[in-house]
Amino acid sequence: MLLFTPGPTPVPESVRIAMAGETLHHRTPEFEAIFERTRALLFELLGMDEVLMLASSGTGAMEGAVINLAHSKLLSINSGKFGERFGKIAVAHGIANVEIKHEWDTPASVEEVQTALNANPDIDAIAIQICESAGGLRHSVEAIAAAVKAHNPSIMVIADGITAVGVEKIDVTNIDCLISGSQKALMLPPGLAIMGLSNAAIEKIGSGKGYYFNLATEIKNQRKNTTAWTAATTLIIGLESVLNRIKAEGGLEKLYADTARRARATREAMVAIGLSIYPTNPADSMTTIGDAQAKEIRSLLKKEFGSNVAGGQDHIKDSIFRINHMGLIEVYEAAWVINGVELALAKLRRRAYDGTASRVFNTVYFGL
Repeated sequence: MLLFTPGPTPVPESVRIAMAGETLHHRTPEFEAIFERTRALLFELLGMDEVLMLASSGTGAMEGAVINLAHSKLLSINSGKFGERFGKIAVAHGIANVEIKHEWDTPASVEEVQTALNANPDIDAIAIQICESAGGLRHSVEAIAAAVKAHNPSIMVIADGITAVGVEKIDVTNIDCLISGSQKALMLPPGLAIMGLSNAAIEKIGSGKGYYFNLATEIKNQRKNTTAWTAATTLIIGLESVLNRIKAEGGLEKLYADTARRARATREAMVAIGLSIYPTNPADSMTTIGDAQAKEIRSLLKKEFGSNVAGGQDHIKDSIFRINHMGLIEVYEAAWVINGVELALAKLRRRAYDGTASRVFNTVYFGL
């Protein structure tokens, strides 16, 4: 079965083997050396002033960011399940929250963010997804972050890059907190959250807030190549392995280029066989198709063509399907899934199969 869901993604065999080695205690020189090497690789990946690894899902990093960086009022961008989550985290901690809400195929604009900031001068942090994976859209985070900093440089910009880090090069010039997770483009099992922080964010964190997610405590410890609490040792070993593999296979720039090319080829192939791209501004991490028979297409892909793609959530649960592009994906596997979609449409008597999807995918991907 080919796993083409936008998280979890397949774990490469070399990484599985690395994680299957002898268990290390997290308070030993041996593990501290691995931690130090992995931190160095994360600085290269994130391009931030500080990096942290947390034993949690990505939601833990989202919570840590909100409680440590939003002291007065949070502006959250809700264009999907995960943007909604930022607001829920604020409410759970008694932090005032202003929300910009859209349908899940619609990104936020610079103008409406500016309007919210003008109306709420006490906003001290904004939280936004780079890719909102509920619908696969890409927010214009760089433009929004620049506008926020032009309005007030002290406002913290929290960017959820869980389905963006490792997909594309992210301009972090105006980002104070960049969040990632292990089970997406980093091709690991779930359970490790990653954060990049600006110097301004570190200053605002100060002595930190919270207990487990007190980021000041983690900064202090991780600068010594250890963690405040029990480290996710196996996942960190796997992270070092996968980042080294990316380097060995051409580096980050090649990974970004291959992912973008795969995304573009998939979108054009889907349109060529009469399907519609769901978000108005699609991210390269996945292709999201809006279709009344999305559930039936997914079922046929899984049962007859050995390909597991994701559906939607909540009100669009059965009206979209999402094809992953994150990670080191073999091009022949991506082509198999694309061909399977066209075959599924033929079985549903939507169109006669003629190989259009494969031809378009190959033409775009290989520049034929």
